Amino acid sequence: MSARGFTTRILHSDRSRPVEHGAVHEPIHTSVPYCYRDSRELARVFQGERPGYTYARSAQPTAAALEEKITAMEEGVGSVVFGTGMGAIASTLLSLLRSGDHLVSSSYLFGNTNSLFQTFQQIGVGVSFVDATDVASVAAAMTACTRIVFVETVANPCTQVADLARIGELCRQRGVIYLVDNTITSPYLFLPKSVGASLVVNSLTKCIGGHGNALGGAVTDTGMFDWSRYPNLYENYKKGASSGWGIMQVRKKGLRDVGAALAPDAAHRISVGAETLALRMERTCANALKLTTYLEAHPKVLRVYYPGLESHPQHRLAKALFRGAGGLFAFELAGMDCFDFLDRLDTVLCSSHLADTRTLAIPVAHTIFHETGAAGRARMGIADSLIRISTGIEDADDLIADFDQALAANPRNTH
Repeated sequence: MSARGFTTRILHSDRSRPVEHGAVHEPIHTSVPYCYRDSRELARVFQGERPGYTYARSAQPTAAALEEKITAMEEGVGSVVFGTGMGAIASTLLSLLRSGDHLVSSSYLFGNTNSLFQTFQQIGVGVSFVDATDVASVAAAMTACTRIVFVETVANPCTQVADLARIGELCRQRGVIYLVDNTITSPYLFLPKSVGASLVVNSLTKCIGGHGNALGGAVTDTGMFDWSRYPNLYENYKKGASSGWGIMQVRKKGLRDVGAALAPDAAHRISVGAETLALRMERTCANALKLTTYLEAHPKVLRVYYPGLESHPQHRLAKALFRGAGGLFAFELAGMDCFDFLDRLDTVLCSSHLADTRTLAIPVAHTIFHETGAAGRARMGIADSLIRISTGIEDADDLIADFDQALAANPRNTH
């Protein structure tokens, strides 16, 4: 049989192994402990000598089924799921970095991730923030102690696109882990493995889950990194083929020590939501392009940030790398108060979140990047009038009509 397409593989992944009672979906397993009649078998599972479950904080069947699904999406060799995307990033880095190590990160970074990296700086890990749209900036920041380079595919909120392929080649040459956050693009629009990513992070709360009803995160090993040469692995986890050592340490040290386990009910919701990922992303990308094209031509809009527009600095790069430009975009208003505009929206919801089925809008400087401070926002190009949009799957004409009536209002005096 020929290789199955993306959606077919995801839809039928739960049936790749026997499921209880012929269930189409992997059932929700709520048990925390797991028992064995043979105590020696329990010991072998604990020691990693055979597969199985011991305690739900480390692994359980519903989460394991989702891990297989994420691995298939990213075409990797293994995945670990977590309670949140931040849990995935924090657990992965804590398990792979040690005091004195160095991390190079994109400066165009999700606020919570930026905060986490500042915490790493305080506990002895060096962090350099660079312009990831230019591989030369990454290369200049690397030292003999650099262990990981971290980038997001598309930055939130101003949509800068990292120089993904050339950074991947640089990391390959230097023997450095290349960790790519694929949350904004999703595995449907982009495969980080194609640019040499070692590890891929996804916030499952966003595109993959897609319905705003479950928190979750994942890290996937692509099989592209030679773990036999990585100095920070513990001997306990060097079992079996070296290709599995890294993800084993992330699970055994990261997931277990941090305790950021994904609940079985959330794993089930995300797994079911993932089945429509391709369908939702196709609609979301189409809607985002129509909306940004409309906004770019509107006299009350100063600037639009969206990789799908030819005016975007990395448009050609995004077109070459991604199946679509995604559903995240931002725009600056000209002579109109952002709060007045947001309050006039009806179909579009004023809310924090990304990649919901509904279109969401938020004033960036006053909310999700408020703690960054004025100077930090200026460095990141975040204006006070900037509004971030997460495009949903509504009918595009209804969304445009909603923006149209909100922009048509007579602007009040600015606050």
